[in-house]
Amino acid sequence: MRRRNFIVCGLTGLCIEVFFTAVTSMDSNGKHSKKLEGHSSAWMFPIYGLASVIGDIYPRISKWPKLLRAFLYGICFMTVEFISGSILTRFGLCPWNYKGCPFSIKDVIRLDFFPLWMMAGMLYENILQKGPFGPFYISSSQNLDIET
Repeated sequence: MRRRNFIVCGLTGLCIEVFFTAVTSMDSNGKHSKKLEGHSSAWMFPIYGLASVIGDIYPRISKWPKLLRAFLYGICFMTVEFISGSILTRFGLCPWNYKGCPFSIKDVIRLDFFPLWMMAGMLYENILQKGPFGPFYISSSQNLDIET
């Protein structure tokens, strides 16, 4: 994994999480909050940064149908969420808790979030394939190549 990809993926994940938690936040009465206050945790940066692995595996799976790649990404993201959530929970550091939520497994993953993780994987693939600021792709086996 290249450091730049890791940083881009980590920051992208944090931004998405803050936006997602703002849009889905509830006030004390159980209604959607109009304040749109989002939040995250510094623990999430390295977890989201792991999505940079997509940059390394994409060349091997680029010919697969998009839906199959999205399914693979969803499985990988949920696996990372389960492992990291379990470890952080063991030390009392887990910033999320899905206790009482439908389709939760051990309170650290939610199966109903699977389609969101599939979409996140495709977003990361697009960012790592084309770049967030222009058409470039960085993998660990090549230097920065600018397409013209």
